[in-house]
Amino acid sequence: MTILVTGGAGYIGSIVVEQLAEQGAEVVVFDNLFQGHRAAVHPKAKFIQGDLADVAAVKQLFAAHTIESILHFASYTLVGESMEKPFKYLGDNVTNGLNLLQAATDAGVKHFILSSTANLFDQPERLPIAETERIVPGSPYGESKFILERFLHWLDITKNLRFTALRYFNAAGASPERGEDHDPETHLIPVVLSVAQGKRQQITIFGNDYPTPDGTCIRDYVHVLDLAQAHILALKALQAGGPSRQYNLGIGKGYSIQEVIAAARKITGHAIPAVIGPRRPGDPAELIASPAAIQRELGWQPHYTELETIVGDAWRWFQKNPNGYEK
Repeated sequence: MTILVTGGAGYIGSIVVEQLAEQGAEVVVFDNLFQGHRAAVHPKAKFIQGDLADVAAVKQLFAAHTIESILHFASYTLVGESMEKPFKYLGDNVTNGLNLLQAATDAGVKHFILSSTANLFDQPERLPIAETERIVPGSPYGESKFILERFLHWLDITKNLRFTALRYFNAAGASPERGEDHDPETHLIPVVLSVAQGKRQQITIFGNDYPTPDGTCIRDYVHVLDLAQAHILALKALQAGGPSRQYNLGIGKGYSIQEVIAAARKITGHAIPAVIGPRRPGDPAELIASPAAIQRELGWQPHYTELETIVGDAWRWFQKNPNGYEK
């Protein structure tokens, strides 16, 4: 049986494909290369360039392959952009996801893993954030993921499509062969490291007056290799007959922006100048996941939890690939 990975040429998707392929799975990657990179796709995986908006192409994909399980990463993912272009997110993310789900249920696919988001929890009442926390999406992007979670809930009931929604906090780091290459880049660690690469003059810290020890926002960073392992464990649980489930996926502790910059300075040996800018609207002071449920139920244990390890792995990949996947 084949595993379909949509968005498998992107940052997280390509590293999950890498892990699956190296474990001997038969993997098909479907990606429109809007943000993904053909060079990021593991050579043992079959690559098909296509768009989930193209219903005929999606139907052809399922006609050509006997797909048992789907890992769905393909999505627009920029929170800020979604506030400016809500129809792109509430429209395309949802519609494209439904095109995939329609074809999947028509083909009798049994297992579905959704790349979801911590942006479901805009202003949490309790930290660390458990799955029982009230859901208040922080943007149209977060709303689009929640809509797909709700569709999956009903497809579990009506079509027996078992699913796991993995709500990532801040994916970071790299594998030795694959890393983060976005245009534009908005994630903190690669932006900080781009200063050390000489691609930016400085890093702007958006607010240093938050109620945190150093005044800057605190976030839960989960290494992409640990994140990939969570997907594989979730898939195995579904294949073994496990129930549908949502999991919050982080390491259970946070690091501040100042701590990330300090770690990058130490690892790169670069001064990495930083300036203080105004707060960004909607930025919570602290977001930390409770991984207790996925640890208890799936046995997931993150192995790369130290900030210097996470930043160091990202830096080694950038040094090896100074222009990303560009030849």
